Amino acid sequence: MNDMTEQIATNVVWHDGEVTRADRFNRLGQKGVTIWFTGLSGSGKSTVAVAVEKALHKLGKLSYRLDGDNIRLGINKNLGFSAEDRTENIRRIGEISKLYCDTGIITLNSFISPYREDRDQVRKLHEEGGYNFIEVHVDCALECAEERDPKGLYKKARAGEIKNFTGIDDPYEPPIGAEITLHTDQMTLEEEVEIILNYLQENRFLILYR
Repeated sequence: MNDMTEQIATNVVWHDGEVTRADRFNRLGQKGVTIWFTGLSGSGKSTVAVAVEKALHKLGKLSYRLDGDNIRLGINKNLGFSAEDRTENIRRIGEISKLYCDTGIITLNSFISPYREDRDQVRKLHEEGGYNFIEVHVDCALECAEERDPKGLYKKARAGEIKNFTGIDDPYEPPIGAEITLHTDQMTLEEEVEIILNYLQENRFLILYR
């Protein structure tokens, strides 16, 4: 695959508007942030993200979920599961998330994102732009995730029907220094949501920007 990060178009310059990031944050009464849930298939990433989105909505906060399967049905439908395609998949989501952050939206990203380097690049992308990024390791033992197997994917991978499946014939590189770790094979969903909300409140993401 060609390097998708290379700037191809020429004579293009970023055009600033007259409404600032602070203006948007003040309008919404919250700070834009990307919350990146990473973990094995079946670890509970999407389940937690859905519950957090619902809890934030009840608090009057604007959030939006970017889910692995949903994204691959749209903007990333032309990508497979090779290492190169996984990297490009995460890069595109990182760019989308950055735009949501600039808007002031709390973005909940649920992606296996197995490679540490890819996740670190998304973090770097946010940090360079002055955007907020929270990595959440949805830590679940492979045995437990495989026992859950909500989509029947592990069974197919074990049978050789799916190639490049994370945890079976492709590696998963757990985060080093994630802001939050959820042990979803040991915790309730309510406990997991509370941990996320407490972190957002303690770090002043859910209050007026000014």
